[in-house]
Amino acid sequence: MKNGIEIKELALEYCPEIVEIHRAIMKGNISDTWRKSIELHLQKKDVVGYVALKDGKVVGFIIGEVKGPSFGLEKSGWIIGLEAHPQFMGTGIGRVLMDSIFKYFREKGVRDIFTAIRWDAVDMLSFFIATGFDRSEFVNLGKQLDNVKTE
Repeated sequence: MKNGIEIKELALEYCPEIVEIHRAIMKGNISDTWRKSIELHLQKKDVVGYVALKDGKVVGFIIGEVKGPSFGLEKSGWIIGLEAHPQFMGTGIGRVLMDSIFKYFREKGVRDIFTAIRWDAVDMLSFFIATGFDRSEFVNLGKQLDNVKTE
């Protein structure tokens, strides 16, 4: 326990509280699809997650997974979700969660860790830089399929 924060492995039982954290961040309703995607991630092999508990209540979470071989790497770790309840942002919860997932990735033999965030998410970008992330050798590409015709 660090600063009164207890870290536990993420389990399906924490999904309702994770949804509430996401709802607080998004300032309103979130799609049922988002909730289901969290549940599906937790059922996949090589997915890891942790929750931060303060006084028994979930105040943050992190979800990651081990991939590989892919993208020219034998094995890599990906952080696919990291959130802290707005009332607890800036209290060190994110860093404690990161330390937990870094330890997991090391134990799995992962040396390279990646994530993807929006460039306009300045707070998240600043956080990841503060925890040692930098631009990688990859370029993130995207495509909208709305106007793409297929045969």
